[in-house]
This record gives sequence, C-alpha cells and structure tokens, in this order.
Amino acid sequence: MTRTPPTATELALAAELSRRGLTVTPHQLERWRAKRWLTPTDQWTDPATSALRPDIVDRAAWLAALSRPGRGISWIGWTFWAIDDTEQTAALLRQALIRTIQLPLRQAGITLTQIPQGDSDTAFEARQDLAERLLQGRRAIGRDLDGLLRNHADTAGIALPEPRTVSNAFDTTLVRIGARLLTGGMADVSPEELTDAWRSVWTGPPEQLDRITAAHLAADEAGTDLCAISPLANGLPGLVRTFEQVDAHLLCEAVRVCTKASSTLMKLLLERADAEMLAELMSDVMWDQWVRAGGIAPASRLGEAAITLSTVQYLLVPGWAEDLHRYQDRMDRLLAAPTAPTPDGRPV
Repeated sequence: MTRTPPTATELALAAELSRRGLTVTPHQLERWRAKRWLTPTDQWTDPATSALRPDIVDRAAWLAALSRPGRGISWIGWTFWAIDDTEQTAALLRQALIRTIQLPLRQAGITLTQIPQGDSDTAFEARQDLAERLLQGRRAIGRDLDGLLRNHADTAGIALPEPRTVSNAFDTTLVRIGARLLTGGMADVSPEELTDAWRSVWTGPPEQLDRITAAHLAADEAGTDLCAISPLANGLPGLVRTFEQVDAHLLCEAVRVCTKASSTLMKLLLERADAEMLAELMSDVMWDQWVRAGGIAPASRLGEAAITLSTVQYLLVPGWAEDLHRYQDRMDRLLAAPTAPTPDGRPV
C-alpha cells in the first residue's frame, strides 16, 4: 500500500526532534495521531506564526524517547489522553480503565455477567466459587516494597519510621479476602472476617487497629454503614459502573493527578533515594495508603493496574484526593531540594 508523502509540518517536526537527538518516522507520527496521543497535524502550529507549538514538540519528543520496537508505552499514553481532556480522549481513557479493572476476571476466564447478584445462598456460593477461581495460579508476594526497604535498612543499620499498618499489603490472607470483595462486595465479607484478616498481619501499633475496630462498632450502633463508602462496597461490578458513569472531566483530572504522582515517585526513588528522603516519604500516611498499594507504576500491565487502583481511590475514597495532592507537594519539594555534593564537589 502506497503511503501518503509526509507533509511539510511533519518534516519540520521530524527535523526538530532530530536536533534533540531523536528519530521519528512518518509512520510513527501517523500511529500516534491514530491513538490520539498527538493531535491532528493542522493543530501543530501556531496560527499567528506558523511555527511548531512547543508543547507539540515536547510531546513528540516524549513519544519518540519512549517508543521501542514491539513495545507499547503503557499508561503513559493515558496521561496524554487525560491532559487533552476531550470527549474522544476521555472515552478512550474510560475504555482503558474499564478493560484494566476487569483484568483479574479475564485472567481467570470469567466475564462480568457471570457474577450473580442478590443475597440468595445460591448467588453467594457462586460468588465464593468465582473468588476461588480468581486465586488459582496466582503467585504469592512474599514481601512488598515497605518490607523490602525495611529489610535492607536493617541490614545497613539505617533507622526508618516504625510500621503503621500490615507487614505485607499483598499477604495471602488479605488477597483471599480481596478476591471475595471483588466478586461480591462488602456484603459477602463480615466485619469480623475483615478484622481477623488485618489483625493476622498487623505490625503497626495495636491500639491503632483497636481504634479502627471501635470506629466501625460505633458507626454500626449509630446506624451508619462505613462499609457502604468503601470502593469495594459493590465489588468489581460497582467499580466498572463508577468508570462508566463518572464525569469525563473528573475522570481525566483523576488520571492526570495519579499519573503525575506516580511519575514523581518513580523519579524520586530512582534518582534521589537516600535514607533521609525515604524516611520522610514513609513518615506520611500516604506511604501506606498509596505508595504501597498502587503508587509504584512501571510501564507495563502491572503499572496500568496500579494507576487504575489509584484512580479508583481518587474518585471514591473520601479525603484521598486531597491527601494525594498534599503528598505531591511533598514529593515536589524533595525533588527540588539540592543534593549533597560528591567528594570532588560535584552534585550527586
């Protein structure tokens, strides 16, 4: 098939990227436009000067730097959709999040329509069976990021803040409860089961877990169902409905914030990680509420799941969005702080 010759604008963009040491082909530009990572060519230039828009050049440079033969750019493409925040890009973002949130079902050969609704014994037992199918073949994670860092710190004699919560957010006990929550929501797991599961792996202050339990008991006596405000109140079907129904602009905002936060965190951990910086990150409650459970997002299917989980919390957990914005400010300050000089006087 004969390709359309590149336009003058495309050639100008390719030349600009070449000056930055990057290579781009007309085929790549065509593909990026088709995926809506780049706007149509007629929007690349400033109408007043006909010069290439700096933001278009910067975005194309990012895409050229990230593109590898045979590999996608994963959730980073979602970032561009969220930044553009148009009807078309919001629809693409919605589809990607819905597809990702259902990944555990697809891996187990289950469809959303197979999850029975209702509180009959038959429906409950069917959901329990589906939860077991979700767990089949799953590899156990012996220690999460928090545990790994603490282990290395202990070996090196470095003091880190004391643990505040569970020893491993991906402990098998918690994962089994989580599978049941995905298929049946909070109605399928009793408060006692949840408490026992958390208590079995709890390493934080005992009184903190007691306060959480007391808060649930007090709410129950007052006729308030705290479980109803959980993101998993209605299981995976409820999460899918959230993505289907949420306002498009709010969805784009949530993904913009969550992808920016994960990018900043990765940059900190890869480029600026030292005992002092880690201690400051770990001293904040968002270390447990976000970093350990979705903050780390590699450019892969696992990273897409992490961004999706963060987006769910941003949209559904009261106060979580405000806490993430506050943590972003903290990470920005850490990233902007001067680094210690090396023995020869140069910055690290």
